[in-house]
Amino acid sequence: MNDMRSEAIARNGIGAFSRRDFIKVCSAAAAAVGLPAWAGEKMAEQVAKGRKPSVVWLHFQECTGCTESLLRTSHPDVGDLILDLVSIDYHETLFAAAGHQIEAALEEAVKRGGYVLVVEGAIPEKDGGIYCQVGGKRAIDTLREVAEKAAAVVAIGSCASWGGLPSAAPNPTGATGVPQILKGKPVVTLPGCPANPYNLLGTVLQFATFGTLPKLDEKGRPTFAYGRVIHEDCPRRPHFDAGRFAQVYGDDGHRNGWCLYKLGCKGPQTHANCSLLSFCEVPGAWPIGIGHPCVGCTEQGVVFEVPIHQNLPIDAPTAPMAYPAIHPEHGVVGRSAIAVGVGGAVLGAIAGAGFVASKKMAAGAEKDRPEDQP
Repeated sequence: MNDMRSEAIARNGIGAFSRRDFIKVCSAAAAAVGLPAWAGEKMAEQVAKGRKPSVVWLHFQECTGCTESLLRTSHPDVGDLILDLVSIDYHETLFAAAGHQIEAALEEAVKRGGYVLVVEGAIPEKDGGIYCQVGGKRAIDTLREVAEKAAAVVAIGSCASWGGLPSAAPNPTGATGVPQILKGKPVVTLPGCPANPYNLLGTVLQFATFGTLPKLDEKGRPTFAYGRVIHEDCPRRPHFDAGRFAQVYGDDGHRNGWCLYKLGCKGPQTHANCSLLSFCEVPGAWPIGIGHPCVGCTEQGVVFEVPIHQNLPIDAPTAPMAYPAIHPEHGVVGRSAIAVGVGGAVLGAIAGAGFVASKKMAAGAEKDRPEDQP
């Protein structure tokens, strides 16, 4: 990092920032999203050469929850992220500028091109998209214009991924997601309400460092974050396997952290890594962590549509043999059953003894037999 950059950081109150400190930040960022340790050093080398990825962030029909989650990251924190790892060239929430100044910044970034476009919020299509306008432009037109010169497009949050809350019935604005507007253009989707900011960080840093995107599933979701359902890695899974379920809110099972499936948990059908990667480094900062069933916020057709108390099918319900149900169903053993059981045990013992005896006799005969003559 050059002296001018260090002075600029010092003036902004960030403090002295050596190259060693910066490499630590890059390494921590790489580790947080599962990239190899050497990726942090390569990332630092790219930044030292002035090759920080340019990021353009568009807001449409949303609550800004995904941005608010991003602001609360600490490995790296948002200051390190904005000042060092990436160059955020347009972001309505984070910019100090407003009005014509901020729109001029967007126009300048689009002219340069080659940026990572991050979209937060759904895009309305009904009536030509008049229900969401920024700077006098309709969201649907801005998205198409900015996406044309983007090197990569990322839809963060369920709203941008497939429509989210704005698209819930009756969907008065015709809200939909980025992939539905940019048909034929690859779009990385990071659903969630909000999405975990580290899933975005991992995607952007991999693209910035290696020029590639992570492996995606059929819905455009990175498999490192959405390859498994929450039920598989839920901290309450052992209670499910053992047959321990909370029946109502506040009962003994609920207070003791038992499985929340019977309260309507959508974890068995929700692809996300909430149970593995804490939001903003706060363990338990997600629905199941605070005693509420998963609402399926990453899944279209589940959240905002399936009643919160309704159960969903479980694809892999079979528990391991070591975890039988604690209240198994069984009948009453009568005298006749006991007699049959005892009789079977006796016959089994006799048969077993006969088998052992026959083996011993065969072994003795083999020992006493004379060797074959040549």
